[in-house]
Amino acid sequence: GAHNLHFHSLVFISNTKSHLHSSISGCRTAPSDLVFILDGSWSVDDINFEIVKRWLVNITMSFDIGQKFTQVGVAQYSDDPFLHIPLGKHFSSSDLIKAMESIEYMGGNTNTGKAIKFANDKLFALSERGPNGIAKIAVVLTDGKSQDEVLAAAEAARKKGIILFAIGVGSETEEAELRAIANKPSSTYVFYVEDYKAIVKIREVIRQKLCEETVCPAKIPINSRDEKGFDILLHLNLAKKAQKTQGSFYGSKAYQVTSRVDLSESTRMLFPGGLPPSYVFVATLKYKGSVVMEEWDLWRIQTKDEKPQMAVTLNGLDRTVMFTTTTSSTLSGTQTVVFTKAPAKKLFDEKWHQLRLLVTEEDITLYVDDLEIETLALEPPDGIFINGKTQVGKYVSKETTVPFEIQKLRIYCDPEQNNRETACEIPGVVSTRILDVSVLAHSNMFHLLMSYCIKSDLTFKIFYLITGQFCL
Repeated sequence: GAHNLHFHSLVFISNTKSHLHSSISGCRTAPSDLVFILDGSWSVDDINFEIVKRWLVNITMSFDIGQKFTQVGVAQYSDDPFLHIPLGKHFSSSDLIKAMESIEYMGGNTNTGKAIKFANDKLFALSERGPNGIAKIAVVLTDGKSQDEVLAAAEAARKKGIILFAIGVGSETEEAELRAIANKPSSTYVFYVEDYKAIVKIREVIRQKLCEETVCPAKIPINSRDEKGFDILLHLNLAKKAQKTQGSFYGSKAYQVTSRVDLSESTRMLFPGGLPPSYVFVATLKYKGSVVMEEWDLWRIQTKDEKPQMAVTLNGLDRTVMFTTTTSSTLSGTQTVVFTKAPAKKLFDEKWHQLRLLVTEEDITLYVDDLEIETLALEPPDGIFINGKTQVGKYVSKETTVPFEIQKLRIYCDPEQNNRETACEIPGVVSTRILDVSVLAHSNMFHLLMSYCIKSDLTFKIFYLITGQFCL
């Protein structure tokens, strides 16, 4: 009897584990129709084609395969396209990988436009999930100039809501053609590598980009571009819940959060697909009085039983910043790192500051007012449970709201935004971006100032005189 009991308990544990996995949200579980369109023309050669197949298998292993998750389709093309794997044919990773490994290299000419049209008509159009709002993504991998027209086919696919990535391999590819195939901005959707051996280098970045498409549907308008991400103040409806107040510089607005306000929202509403592997967290805030000595979570995602899975915590007693995230390598399922370097202590001086975190799967870097402070290692994070609440401005382990002022609270899905984001909303923060004072002499170039922080004190003063503020 004891022997059988032991056996039953083992079965129960393994079932619990799979049940847990199914309710965790992250890129792995986000639903998408993903199609790879592979160049199989003579210039590729069979050795390189084997490298492509291995790359394909590696990328695919990052996603759960199945009707509720990612469905993968593969077409190879030369003179004509050939359908190797229809969307939704395989419901398990092992079957899909076997099918990928058995694809044979074709050889022939390069008709990329025809292949994109084929993917639109014979893969996406036949997906059983139809047009119902899940991400539809095509990745075109080519090493030469197409012998037919690509733009019309790519535009037709885009009209159907298909997102196109273009990866060019080697010197025979043409940049204008890759740009015509891919979505805009090209800096996000076009990739170039010097040869097939180098495609392993872009595996992680492609995985990140595919993930951004599935878990970050919303856009935040910034300057001239839209950034994928989560504007948390907007989603928590601060405009209705909190009083407006003067922000970090004259003319800017912030929100005064009091202890009577509850900034909570169901995580399922805010982050239905979890977060991507890498992202940028930015907050511009100010808090004073006794709060400076308290320990509080600027932002946290809790499990259903109110345990933190992710959090950005300000510890006033030690004057440190703490970051908590998920991991499967600890029993608790979470990991916490503590930033202790001295420059971070100015976050506790009762003035406006911008706190920024660049989070990747390997590490996390803290910036205060655009100044890089410290990088700490992380274990690879897991997904999150979305059946609890996401909260802003709460004392650690309590439901009470902290009184503070907040001007910006965002998560950007593209880690590159870390290089574009400035802290120029903080008075006196001077960017390292070069801008000559003489620019001011040319009124038609005045708009250039709009997107720069100001370099020198003299420019600062002139700019302030003209605009009445330090930064836009």
